[in-house]
Amino acid sequence: MKIKSVLFAFMFLSLSQCGYNSLQGADENVKAAWSEVENQYQRRMDLVPQLVSTVKGSAAFEKGTLLEVIEARSNVGKIKLEAKDLNNPELFKQFQKAQAGLGSALSRLLVTVERYPDIKTTQAFLTLQSQLEGTENRIAVARKRYITSVAAYNKKVRFFPTNLTAKYLLGMTTKETFAAPEGAETAPKIDFK
Repeated sequence: MKIKSVLFAFMFLSLSQCGYNSLQGADENVKAAWSEVENQYQRRMDLVPQLVSTVKGSAAFEKGTLLEVIEARSNVGKIKLEAKDLNNPELFKQFQKAQAGLGSALSRLLVTVERYPDIKTTQAFLTLQSQLEGTENRIAVARKRYITSVAAYNKKVRFFPTNLTAKYLLGMTTKETFAAPEGAETAPKIDFK
């Protein structure tokens, strides 16, 4: 009977240290943080057509810049990255590249608008510009929270003893996180001709 009690106590202590619940909690935190990232990216996607329509009203505006924004938005819409895909590094990079492309196109649009005082002084444009700036800030905050959640999750998946439960019992692997987009080390060239 004493051996059974010792064996039961050992099994109980082993299971309580396996990290199953903490791994599940960390996974849920990553999913929740990712949902917020998606939410903010969708908010930006929803603002783009309004911004394009407002700017398009000016006949003298450069149509090439508008086409870049429309194309970048279309590219973002083609890539769906759901929480279940966060372990796919290739899809994550494609998603991140498309989002960076849209952000870059929107930045070029806003810089180009500076040359058109009649556009940048309209109330509709000012409102959309303010909403877009706020959305970009929300995206940055949501991405930071996601990065923090992924770091905590990846530590649990990689650190002993929870790594044994993660790998052998649950089949969990590390998740991808955001990195600076290609070319981020070079400042953009702004030309006010």
